[in-house]
Amino acid sequence: MKRALNVTLTLAALSTVGVLAAQASKTAENDALAIRHADITLTQAVQAAEQQLHGKAVRAEFEHGKAGWVFEVEVVANNKTYDVTVDPAKGTVLTTQEDKGDHDHGEEQED
Repeated sequence: MKRALNVTLTLAALSTVGVLAAQASKTAENDALAIRHADITLTQAVQAAEQQLHGKAVRAEFEHGKAGWVFEVEVVANNKTYDVTVDPAKGTVLTTQEDKGDHDHGEEQED
């Protein structure tokens, strides 16, 4: 009796994990496909962010935020890291904010 209950609970748990994993992959796939609605390319968003700060982009992605879909570009300029938000329709920089969380304070990280 206990063994049958354990098997049933294990199968239920595996089913739940499978459903959650499938939903997570579907969400990631939909996020990636959302870029087709942008009027500019990721490359153009990076160029706009780099020109705004006269720096170099180190990361860029298309994300859905409170105001809708935007390009978020991380730019390094003047030994500081900035988060730059770029409008996917016009290619204009919406916000620029120093990212204080990416400072390593001169300490090297070991791999």
